[in-house]
Amino acid sequence: MAERAGRIVGWVSGHRPPSGPETFFVWQVAVSPEGRGQGLAGRMIDALLARPAQEGVSHLITTVTDDNSASWALFRKLARQHDAALERSVMFEREAHFAGVHPTEFLARIGPLKTISAD
Repeated sequence: MAERAGRIVGWVSGHRPPSGPETFFVWQVAVSPEGRGQGLAGRMIDALLARPAQEGVSHLITTVTDDNSASWALFRKLARQHDAALERSVMFEREAHFAGVHPTEFLARIGPLKTISAD
């Protein structure tokens, strides 16, 4: 969570899946209008990855719909900053998984990540 002047301006939720402990799955990223355009989302993710509990994480994963340009920009930027590849593949298909009522979700996988320090 990120705060400014006593107000929450951003937060990230995620976890290390038991089936892939070398990955950190970003579930949700939220940044308030006053915090946007300042790199806050990326800094929050890097802060999470720098925690001792994330030792051994080599890849970041998330799912994103094709039309979520802000999220794609965030994850492309994180891949560049970590000098890592960004792979994109279908994870949940619109018709097969969502009965046509939700857009296809793509798996974004970034890695291997550079070591992140808690400095």
